[in-house]
Amino acid sequence: MKPEYLRIAAMIAVLLTPVQVLGLDDIRLPDGFVIEEFADVPKARSLALGSRGTIFVSTRRGKSVYAVVQDGDSSRTIELVSGLDTPNGIAFYEGDLYVAEKSRVTRYRDIEDKLSQVPAGEVLDIELPSESHHGWRYIGFGPDGRLYITIGAPCNICDKEGYASIVSMNPDGSDRTTVAEGVRNSVGMTWHPETGELWFTDNGRDMLGDDLPPDELNRAASSGLHFGYPYCHAGDLLDPKFGGGKDCASYEAPAQKLGPHVAPLGLKFYDGAMFPPEYHGQLFIAEHGSWNRSKKIGYRVTLVRIEDGVPVSYTPFADGWLQGESVSGRPVDLLVLKDGSLLVSDDFAGKLYRISYKAGAR
Repeated sequence: MKPEYLRIAAMIAVLLTPVQVLGLDDIRLPDGFVIEEFADVPKARSLALGSRGTIFVSTRRGKSVYAVVQDGDSSRTIELVSGLDTPNGIAFYEGDLYVAEKSRVTRYRDIEDKLSQVPAGEVLDIELPSESHHGWRYIGFGPDGRLYITIGAPCNICDKEGYASIVSMNPDGSDRTTVAEGVRNSVGMTWHPETGELWFTDNGRDMLGDDLPPDELNRAASSGLHFGYPYCHAGDLLDPKFGGGKDCASYEAPAQKLGPHVAPLGLKFYDGAMFPPEYHGQLFIAEHGSWNRSKKIGYRVTLVRIEDGVPVSYTPFADGWLQGESVSGRPVDLLVLKDGSLLVSDDFAGKLYRISYKAGAR
């Protein structure tokens, strides 16, 4: 059977995985942390926070974008726009909502004034590929005020110009530049709250077995770095097809190797005031979970502790959506709310969860 058919068959197997009724009591957290359901959002994917506290939620397999609005102690979910093509990427900037589909980015101006009736958006003049393979964009605005967009490779492993990169541009789509190359499929990026450096996750190639290669957490200390794909993976593994004559030392090694096939997606540096001081400035990663491994791993939120800009540990933080081989949830993206709690999206259960801290809680 061809590798592409194997990939599709494995993805179908994940969708047919036995589903457990989600019991949040099964989610393991450090002492003092509590997780609770926050909102129901179908196929909840990427998250963005409006200036008035509105939580914007995209989908990937759905066709809609939603807003979650707090009403006292409860919340309500509003479908803002529908009929879109893989609207995974979402960002809020200076009052406007940006939504990335496979081949376009649309801006909805003054969105928080128009939640009940969203007018037609403005499609930005940005040229993007239309391939479905790794065609779900992730977008965000950096501290430089520029719009960043991921462009995944249109394959498991190939060498094709114009893909496997992260680009940035002005909010209107002008002045496009390549920020990083050799990035197979990044579906999560963030910026260090003090240095402003770009950090991003990358999903490693498939079909090298259960344990190779590790997925990656990368740090772009400067613009224009090459992170190895398709020639070298995880800083030290030459590709059996494209690595001939190459040297891994020529490419940027990951800041932290992650688990193999854990599918790291959204990530956030904690900059709130609720969690204990030892969590301030530390990095959380949503691991969507493996579809291509004989024994599943991932399906959790992990914590990367950083000292002097360098990761020093990589451990589970919120774990338990995987029980044996049964799956009850798949974390996708993270958001630090204004009260300092951490929001987690789950496109498997169609939920948003809120993780808060209260000394003495268990």
